[in-house]
Amino acid sequence: MSQVESWVADGTGYIRLNRPAAINALTAEMIGAIAGRLDEWVCTDDVRTVELSGAGRGFCAGADVRALRQCVLEGAGAVEFLDAEYALDHRIATYPKPIVARLHGIVMGGGMGLSIHAARRVVTPDATLAMPETAIGLWPDVGMTYHLARLAGELGTYMALTGEPISGALAVAVGLADELTAPTEPQTPPAWMEAFAGDDPVAILARLETSPVAEARAAGAVIRTRSPLSVAVSLAAVRRAAGLSLAGVFEQDRRLGRFFVSQPDFVEGVRARLVDKDFAPRWSYARLEDVPPGLVEDAFQS
Repeated sequence: MSQVESWVADGTGYIRLNRPAAINALTAEMIGAIAGRLDEWVCTDDVRTVELSGAGRGFCAGADVRALRQCVLEGAGAVEFLDAEYALDHRIATYPKPIVARLHGIVMGGGMGLSIHAARRVVTPDATLAMPETAIGLWPDVGMTYHLARLAGELGTYMALTGEPISGALAVAVGLADELTAPTEPQTPPAWMEAFAGDDPVAILARLETSPVAEARAAGAVIRTRSPLSVAVSLAAVRRAAGLSLAGVFEQDRRLGRFFVSQPDFVEGVRARLVDKDFAPRWSYARLEDVPPGLVEDAFQS
């Protein structure tokens, strides 16, 4: 069974991710297959639009990070995987024919990268969209900081640092998606997310932990469970992305990818969450307050 199905009908080229048991987690082979089909269809007159979808209970849960972790452990292939993924995402963003992404269920990480850059993003009300990378020792990559940096009300900073999901309805309300498949109650980011303003991650965390709003304190508690290094770099990445083009953000992602595969938190984060499943990662820094600012700066020079 092919992990990526594709066909053409009535002027539309269809690409369906078909690894439902893994919620369509992206392998290197899947990335290559999607890229190859897009390359083929760009010169095919019978294809006027392209539609992306996913089989099973979600569009795409992200990259196959267990396989990526194994690449890091073996010392080969991790950077190449990330480079190919980012090249595909940028290809979708600049594709000369309209691409429609149809999103349902779980849409996370690499799944956001495949869909956020499409010309039109159609989402079900019950979909959950997230960039949960700080939970596994990474940062919100796949060009997402370009979009997160431009969301009103610090929702993008909240998503980047906590990794918590938002609904399809909220995604449409803030511009991360374009259309709901069914009507639902409108949603807006809560006011307490303004606590995420500023460039100092420690100050943000302090505001959350001392907030009179229970949801803000809960967000602070979530951040305490994330990789402190990832949280610090993620905030810097979002702030820098505000002044970058999309191409510039992808270049930033390539540099950060080289940095993070050289750090222990990714291997440890995936171990704790997806391999041993003890949910007790031993991060390289115990607290956000312990992360050296100089190391955060170094991450962007890799």
